[in-house]
Amino acid sequence: MNRRKMLSGIALAGLAASLPVGKLSATTKEAGAKDSAGRFKKLKIGDLELFVLTDGFLQDKSTSFAPHADIDALKEILAANFRSTEQVEMAMNVPLIKTKDRLILLDAGMGVFADGNTGLLLKSMKDAGFAAGQVTDVLLSHAHPDHIGGVVDPQNNLVFPNAKIFIAKTEHDFWMQATLADFNNSALKKEPEFLKMFIPKVQNILTTIKPRLNYYDFDKPLYDTFSFQLAPGHTPGLTLMKISSGADTLVYIADLIHSDILLFPHPEWGFSGDTDLTLAAKTRRRMLEQLTAERVLVCAYHLPWPGLGHARGKDTAFEWVPQVYMTP
Repeated sequence: MNRRKMLSGIALAGLAASLPVGKLSATTKEAGAKDSAGRFKKLKIGDLELFVLTDGFLQDKSTSFAPHADIDALKEILAANFRSTEQVEMAMNVPLIKTKDRLILLDAGMGVFADGNTGLLLKSMKDAGFAAGQVTDVLLSHAHPDHIGGVVDPQNNLVFPNAKIFIAKTEHDFWMQATLADFNNSALKKEPEFLKMFIPKVQNILTTIKPRLNYYDFDKPLYDTFSFQLAPGHTPGLTLMKISSGADTLVYIADLIHSDILLFPHPEWGFSGDTDLTLAAKTRRRMLEQLTAERVLVCAYHLPWPGLGHARGKDTAFEWVPQVYMTP
């Protein structure tokens, strides 16, 4: 799916989804069944089970992907890595954490904004052995459509009816009061008509989920497992999540970075969806320095499937080292 077309489609189609959000039966097969068609990846984090689910993939034109990039240099990197020089593909990796008594989804996929290449989350969840009604918590990293669209269906019903929903108050308040002026340092300022239509869609979803909505406490762990860190720039309240169990730690960086080969060596190039390009670039570099120093396992929403690996310093910037798995 071309990201620009996706944005236009949202504006034109409102909350009508290309792929309707389905209802799942409460009866599921045993969790931990064999991976099916690459729709989920299972591993352990201490005493926890992590399932990385796919919601599909997005595409953006290479010429618009990174607003501050040298396009010739960008295309050279794509070609050197055997990638298309015309478009940049982005996976959609959605983590699901199973604890002793909770089932916690980190972001909710495209949902009501889906097209033919997205909207696979509930299918992936079913393949992993779970139903929407079993989810106890949805932790939203931010309110972009590919993260928040899956919490409601086209009729504005809650997709995860038994779940608490969490978001940063900074993120919630930004979108509920957002104006075109808030995007003056974003590539999106060139698409004012889209913003005029998109912002109310986000506000509608946030209003719909208000009865279940909670805000992160950045000073106190949630369920003794999750701690949170603001990473502003991509959106004002983008939230990174550290999951800890025993001696193991995983950091879910959500949309901190959108390309394994372009933005690790050039965090200053920015991304077409950043709300504040300058702040996003500073935050991206600062967080990559932190992740590199901590040598912690990372899960990224948009890096190549299943989005698991490590950040490492290289020259004056960074590189992505994907985690290697010998079995599905």
